[in-house]
Amino acid sequence: MPKSLSIRSGLGSVLFWSVISAAFIGPGSVTACAIAGSKFGLQLLWVLTFATFGTVWLQEAAARITIATGNDLGQVITQTYSGKRGRGIAWALFLAIFLGCAAYQAGNILGAVSGLALLTKLSIPVLTILVGIVCIALLWIGSTQSLANFLGLIVFAMGGAFVYVAFGTPVTPAELTKALITPSFPSGSLLLINSLIGTTIVPYNLFFGSSIVSGQSLSEMRLGIWVAVILGGIISVVLLLAGLLIPTDFSYPHMAQVLTERVGTWAGSLFAFGLFAAGFASSLTAPLAAAVTAQSLLGVQKNSPAYRAIWLVVMGTGLLVGLSNVNAIPVIVAVQAINGILLPFVTVFLFAAVNNRKLLGTYCNSLGQNIAMGSVVLVTAILGLWNVWLAFQ
Repeated sequence: MPKSLSIRSGLGSVLFWSVISAAFIGPGSVTACAIAGSKFGLQLLWVLTFATFGTVWLQEAAARITIATGNDLGQVITQTYSGKRGRGIAWALFLAIFLGCAAYQAGNILGAVSGLALLTKLSIPVLTILVGIVCIALLWIGSTQSLANFLGLIVFAMGGAFVYVAFGTPVTPAELTKALITPSFPSGSLLLINSLIGTTIVPYNLFFGSSIVSGQSLSEMRLGIWVAVILGGIISVVLLLAGLLIPTDFSYPHMAQVLTERVGTWAGSLFAFGLFAAGFASSLTAPLAAAVTAQSLLGVQKNSPAYRAIWLVVMGTGLLVGLSNVNAIPVIVAVQAINGILLPFVTVFLFAAVNNRKLLGTYCNSLGQNIAMGSVVLVTAILGLWNVWLAFQ
């Protein structure tokens, strides 16, 4: 008999799945959403609608696989494709996730350091090294989850400050509703569109979410994912609305100044600490996600030398970028776009897995679910290929 869904279990599931929304509200979301509002007004708001519902559909499918089979997404993929072909697919998927995590990590480190730079007078190289040392120590001893959860709460508190600011923007409900559902492609916006998608539909979250769902019922999982991800999407929307208040080139000091003027000194400081918290929490998550994906797809043992080498390389990539004295904002936008371009490669295998009736039985995709998921795969593939084509022109 299926478990009944009580108010207590439903609320617990929402809190449980808030880890997914906390994971995509990182420096990438803060930066990409605010720049979208600053440069294009409300014209890219529809992308957040698409990406938020896309996250819901894809995360639900990945979690449903685990509930149906008892195995996570990576294990199901390796079981579905056997022999050399299966090994090749597993390695290709791992490399896509690994490269994506390394790209994310560059943005995570830059975001964390940019937040600290607003609060202290220490130099960027010193702050980068300090962040790296603490992250490596926490990952090595395995004490990351409680800290990441706490930092996630700080990020949501920062989102609350942006909600207050968003109410001060000159946008009518009719304009907001129209922008949320009307696609537009203003000139020069394609990279930012891919960035908004890549920072919301995080490829490694599909493997991560699939690995943590064990013990939940289907109804608990669905309620938790829907509510938690929609809340994350709302924060992304208000970040974009706050960007409307910055008509000139976007910068972190300028955003802190806007919050200080609109809300109070505490809000500017909260933004700085929230930017650090978002970057630092994600700096723990991305390297770990790469190693967990290797464990799922390639059978790498947890805390083995290979497991630790994987997250160390991801961490090292972020630190090298952080020490290279690059402008943080363009890099953060670019790495989110890279993951948006890589996303269809991962989702096509998820789509195939949830249509394997022999494996999932009654948990297989319905026609409606196939249309929803298929549209996400198709649109992200078209946008990604379009972006790659333009890059070579």
